[in-house]
Amino acid sequence: MNIGMLFEQVRHVDKWFIEAHQFRIDTTNGIGRPTPEGAHRDGVDFVAVILADRQSVRGGETHVFDASGPSGVRFTMQEPWSMLLMDDARVIHETTPIQPDPDHGFRDTLVLTYRAGGFQAPDVG
Repeated sequence: MNIGMLFEQVRHVDKWFIEAHQFRIDTTNGIGRPTPEGAHRDGVDFVAVILADRQSVRGGETHVFDASGPSGVRFTMQEPWSMLLMDDARVIHETTPIQPDPDHGFRDTLVLTYRAGGFQAPDVG
């Protein structure tokens, strides 16, 4: 079963618009910040965060909170190819900074966003 089929069980969509974003957060300059914007939503329908790898880092705790209240969960994705699936309208999420342990390290993730109505508009600046 693919990820879109899992989201289909929550809400029927004829066609998903899927964007893939790869992130390497490293500790070359000390602390790496996976979500420098803090707790947020991605502005899409659903999100899949896949941990590709993490090497020689401490931290990186993921927080996922109910958008309408204080309940939530905290955990650290440790195993490569572990995945977090989120309904972006229902939750707010963030990941704490990572620190080298003991030397330079990194955390690689692949974030897939799913939208029903089309791709997100690019930033204009």
